[in-house]
Amino acid sequence: MVVGNRAYGTKAFKRSRSHFADRITADGRDGWPVAAGRYRLVISRACPWASRAVISRRLLGLEGALSLAIADPIQDDRSWRFTLDPGGRDPVLGIRFLGEAYDARESGYPGGVSVPAIVDVPSKRLVTNDFQQITLDLATEWTRFHRDGAPDLYPEALRDEIDDVMRGVYEDLNNGVYRAGFATNQKEYEEAYTAVFARLEWLSERLADRRYLVGDTITEADIRLFTTLVRFDAVYHGHFKCNRRKLTEDPVLWAYTRDLYQTPGFGDTVDFDHIKRHYYLVHSGINPTGIVPLGPDLAGWLAPHGRKQLGGRPFGDGTPPGPVRADEEVPLAGRP
Repeated sequence: MVVGNRAYGTKAFKRSRSHFADRITADGRDGWPVAAGRYRLVISRACPWASRAVISRRLLGLEGALSLAIADPIQDDRSWRFTLDPGGRDPVLGIRFLGEAYDARESGYPGGVSVPAIVDVPSKRLVTNDFQQITLDLATEWTRFHRDGAPDLYPEALRDEIDDVMRGVYEDLNNGVYRAGFATNQKEYEEAYTAVFARLEWLSERLADRRYLVGDTITEADIRLFTTLVRFDAVYHGHFKCNRRKLTEDPVLWAYTRDLYQTPGFGDTVDFDHIKRHYYLVHSGINPTGIVPLGPDLAGWLAPHGRKQLGGRPFGDGTPPGPVRADEEVPLAGRP
């Protein structure tokens, strides 16, 4: 997610490509070898793209190898801020703004400052902001540091199908809600809106008789879908005008999303307070009054979902992750 409204000009919304696409790999072929303690993952709990990385990191048990920095959900023109930390500085990197790590990598970089971002701790330089690749590499390149019982989130035998499903979900839904929300004319909005709900209908049909998107276990595809669905009623339905119906009005998708939310590693990373305050306060072009809605009621997220009868093994041959680290728990204000 790019800082402020920089990505949202007067032209049709088009998501910027990740400018810093270096990869952290087991063999270090891009100059960044996987190593415990060397890198810091910078995220905002408000951002769906960053939330993917948080969920993957937790499911895989990488907390001890890859530290986490959580930015304030409200940014200013200087980029994502570390105002949640004592003294307004990230305690590991020692910086006040994520933009400082971008500047250390490329002085005068003209693009937006986005999360998720992985920063090299010794040099305080940005390594990558490639949100599409980061989670795939956590699943496939960081295996040496996976916890015992970690699931295979990107199983080789299913990658073609996973990639195909994710491609459609990204274009029509993950990014589609933004194209609807930041449309600058009626035609652009209606095209994006139509694609959003066509994809939701396709997903509802696909998930009616299967617990997960691809195969019988949780994969990268489920993570990428979840981070959009969990935000749908809170922000996309009203704020982005994707209001044909709410997630709670689709029995299949509402049950599917609750199933994941109640699975360790998913809901325990979601902060509804950060999500709402970011979208409604930062996107001043859409919400000039800065009023943050009180709803929706969050109580339903913990209601029974009934999806276990479809079978499936959430973690395959593995096990659920352990309890959330005390310093990474979502505050009570952000939970049902």
